[in-house]
Amino acid sequence: MESTYGDRKHENTEEIGDKLAEIVKAAFAAGGNIIVPSFALQRAQEILYYLYTLHAAKRIPLLDVYLDSPMAIKITEVYKRYAELLDKDMRELIRSHRSPFDFPGLKMVETVEESKTLNEIKGTIMVIAGSGMCTGGRIKHHLVNNISRPECTVLFVGYQAVGTLGRQIIDGAKTVRIHGQQYPVRARIDRIEGFSAHADRDELMKWLSKLSVHPKRIFLTHGETNSAEQFSTFLREQTGYEILVPDYGTTVRLD
Repeated sequence: MESTYGDRKHENTEEIGDKLAEIVKAAFAAGGNIIVPSFALQRAQEILYYLYTLHAAKRIPLLDVYLDSPMAIKITEVYKRYAELLDKDMRELIRSHRSPFDFPGLKMVETVEESKTLNEIKGTIMVIAGSGMCTGGRIKHHLVNNISRPECTVLFVGYQAVGTLGRQIIDGAKTVRIHGQQYPVRARIDRIEGFSAHADRDELMKWLSKLSVHPKRIFLTHGETNSAEQFSTFLREQTGYEILVPDYGTTVRLD
């Protein structure tokens, strides 16, 4: 089993909306931008969905949102084209001619020149760009222009692997190196974990409980050591199963 989020529970749908609304309103109050490092597939589209629902419910002020990722834009077009394959809520929206991928203030940014002009905009905007862990792409340019501004917010909506720029930022780095230069981190750093496509502790446990045959042993992989060890303890207490968190190079004989 994976153990990426074996040590925690995600926010639910309502909590995600509440927190996103709070972040947007706080950014308007501070007069700064919201910079969102995002994966192009699924994550960017989920963010747009939540922004649409918050705006439709008048829970956030009208916000100019720039999807600054050619890949995410192309994937969003695929979502539009195959709307019948999406979940019930999305199908109902599309049938009523309301698309979360086409709301007031949403703008698609395709060219580098268009991306650069975002730095000239005054007032609060949201920029969604890749890469999701800040290891490359247009997001690094937006961080250069915003991460040292106290009125701005950098909002993380996905897992940040050890060693990435994104992880350094959420771990509280005072300065970060971007494009060969050091920048002080003065922006507000926030995160919403509920967007993750990885199951949390309770979801993993729910999946495990559905197995018709009890496993002889469970191997916990795909997670940092602390997360895997905590999930291992939790599983032993809940199930009594034999749990192994293998180290690199561990050999196991299956019989």
